[in-house]
Amino acid sequence: MTIPGQISYDDALRNRIATHLAGHDRRTVTDPTKRHAAVAVVLVDSDLGEDRVDPAPVDDWIAGRPMPEAGLDGRMVDVSGGAAFLLCRRASRLNSHAAQWALPGGRLDPGETVVEAALRELDEEVGVGLPEENVLGLLDDYPTRSGYVITPVVVWGGGRLDPRPAPDEVVAVYRVGLHQLQRADSPRFITIPESPRPVVQIPLGNDLIHAPTGAVLLQLRWLGLEGRHDPVDELEQPVFAWT
Repeated sequence: MTIPGQISYDDALRNRIATHLAGHDRRTVTDPTKRHAAVAVVLVDSDLGEDRVDPAPVDDWIAGRPMPEAGLDGRMVDVSGGAAFLLCRRASRLNSHAAQWALPGGRLDPGETVVEAALRELDEEVGVGLPEENVLGLLDDYPTRSGYVITPVVVWGGGRLDPRPAPDEVVAVYRVGLHQLQRADSPRFITIPESPRPVVQIPLGNDLIHAPTGAVLLQLRWLGLEGRHDPVDELEQPVFAWT
């Protein structure tokens, strides 16, 4: 069973995304005051309806955090179906960026390339090991308020895969259909008094995904799926993600 807009996980999709990435003049950021990190944007297959119940203890994870608007409860449900990407819910006891939505990733080790770091972090955080030949390309660098330059590495998973999240870092891993990035209400932009730059919000499930993850996902849609070369590095993060 499929739903309108659902994207097939096939060689045509793989070739389309790889072609769009190869034809992009990638924006890089060189800032000696920031540390370099990489995230893995892993493309997998998913079944419609496999995510009707959120596997994470969301009430504990939210821990009283107010939702940004009515109708949202923080749960990532009804998002699967067809070609998808892996999205992580970070553990609430982490020292930084606890309980936030994230893509698998982290800082580069000395001597590592961004591809090596993304694949290593994918294995360490999610229990998925993939070879370098599965990498389709890179998205633009995104400089964060918390002192990092993030390079997103787009990786073809080759099927459904079997994530085994490291419990100290990741509460749960979700297969989010790529069609969810193309919802009629996505993306959204809001203003905040702390910055002249627009804050990006990507509605997914019953929550909103903000930058930096939201910016990466927006470029995955714009560039990877649609071939648009619009920049996302100047899109703002919400204040809670600045530290």
